[in-house]
Amino acid sequence: MYRAPLKDLRFVLNDLIGEGALADCPQHADYSAELAGSILEEAGKFAEEVLDPLYRTGDLQGAKWTPDGVTTTPGFKAAYQAFAEGGWNQLSGDPEYGGQGMPRLLGTAVQELWAGANLAFKLCPMLTQGAIEALELCGSEAQKRRFLPKMISGEWTGTMNLTEPQAGSDLGQIRTRAAPDGDQYRLFGQKIFITWGDHDFTPNIIHMVLARIDGAPAGTRGISLFIVPKFLVGDDGGIGARNDVQCISIEHKLGIHASPTCVLQFGARDGAVGYLVGEANRGLEYMFIMMNAARLSVGLEGYAVAERACQQAADWARTRVQGRPPVAATSGPAPIIHHPDIKRMLLTMKASTEAMRALAIYTASQLDVAAAHSDEATRATAQARGDLLIPVVKAWSTEGGIAAASLGIQVHGGMGFIEETGAAQAYRDVRITTIYEGTTGIQANDFIGRKIGRDRGAAMAALLADVARELEAIDSGDSAVQIAKRAALEGVAELSQATQALLAQLGSAQDLALSVAVPYLTLAGTVLGGWLHARSAAIAAARLAAGAGDADFYRGKLATARFYAAQILPTADGLARIVQHGGAAVAEVDAALI
Repeated sequence: MYRAPLKDLRFVLNDLIGEGALADCPQHADYSAELAGSILEEAGKFAEEVLDPLYRTGDLQGAKWTPDGVTTTPGFKAAYQAFAEGGWNQLSGDPEYGGQGMPRLLGTAVQELWAGANLAFKLCPMLTQGAIEALELCGSEAQKRRFLPKMISGEWTGTMNLTEPQAGSDLGQIRTRAAPDGDQYRLFGQKIFITWGDHDFTPNIIHMVLARIDGAPAGTRGISLFIVPKFLVGDDGGIGARNDVQCISIEHKLGIHASPTCVLQFGARDGAVGYLVGEANRGLEYMFIMMNAARLSVGLEGYAVAERACQQAADWARTRVQGRPPVAATSGPAPIIHHPDIKRMLLTMKASTEAMRALAIYTASQLDVAAAHSDEATRATAQARGDLLIPVVKAWSTEGGIAAASLGIQVHGGMGFIEETGAAQAYRDVRITTIYEGTTGIQANDFIGRKIGRDRGAAMAALLADVARELEAIDSGDSAVQIAKRAALEGVAELSQATQALLAQLGSAQDLALSVAVPYLTLAGTVLGGWLHARSAAIAAARLAAGAGDADFYRGKLATARFYAAQILPTADGLARIVQHGGAAVAEVDAALI
């Protein structure tokens, strides 16, 4: 049974990030720790009481395709209706169109609860949110008035339509075409891997579709973005005739069985009516708005499932009696949680999850500042930092989620490989997250190319300078804090050196840099996780010294920070060596020899 990690979320929001992060952001003037706490409390109840009971059901009784449309897992439609009626879809939406305007950092914390309780369910509102953001930033006023109120309320859902059978991540190969038809277009083509592309939750689905207007330039320069509703929508927002878009099949997948992954056919008859978003041939630019939001959201899915796997593994280890540990309270067999290697695996899962969570919410706070701070220079700095960190959050957290879920199976031993224990579902479900919205390799290439190379490492240098300054300022006599601080500073130095080596490679031998892009991204995530653990440890030690309540929680923070510093952060040294010296071992190998 999933338990919402409210204590840790409150700690990250209120202690590690703090209300001051949104100071001088007028639109978030009403945000407070009390408000965040009450929202998290209610979200935790919904996650535990409504979504979690459907977690296993969704795996065993996934979505079903029929010629009339997709039928979702029993119980999911009622859960979605309760979700929408509870206002959860409105949390971060624009108040002008019915949203609550909450900051992204709180939205990120709440989304973790949906993903941890039921990842397959969470994907539906996630895609809707991406479509909402694209319309908010790029849609016309008429389009916003027509579509946003019902999308933000959750009355309608949204999707992203990028991938085609012949064009996976290479969007320049898109063939779906858009034929002008007065003030609208008629779309013809097929899209695959469309998450929640059809369902029985809502009376309408708003598809955001990449297509090529007849006569447009080849490649990515000729792609436009269109709104294609499942049912046509009148000027008054009322639903009209069925549009020419059908779900012709759904995929049979490794995991997330309750989330229908659809093949959508546009224009089987006279063409699917679509409305151009923004300017022609700028669709890829607009779609990246959706993808950027989605990449942060997919990143949190990684550590959300890691949290679930950690809880399940720890529960098992506390009750599973096997063997006698070297040090145990009893003379005979004891619960396996007393075995050193079981403790090591559980601590790895816990410490990694806490690091990933902290980095994701910190990144979300930077995006809030970028969107709402009163000072233009501060907004620009925060935007650069948020953009820098999004590929790290997406790739590092999802890879970490897979690793944690795998360890969860290992803690269960042979029973972890048996479906009835449920340990395997977390692994199967989270496995897609490193592929969604750009694979780990694509994220790493974006990280070193667009984020590190474009400004010659300026945003990274500014971040590392701030990190080093914060670490140096930590003043605590607690031994765990000292260990975490020292290890984090060593990691910062290694990341700085590796960044300089990478920049040199980008300038002279790009293939060498691309060959170590994933290790470099992993290095960045690992080091930044060490920074946030050290800060967390310092806060926890101060709370304990002041006699604050919940001493076990703060002692746990010190324990995970110490473990991270001793057993996870040292991998930074090896990763830094790979970045500096490992590229040629990939770049110089003839592909025929592999």
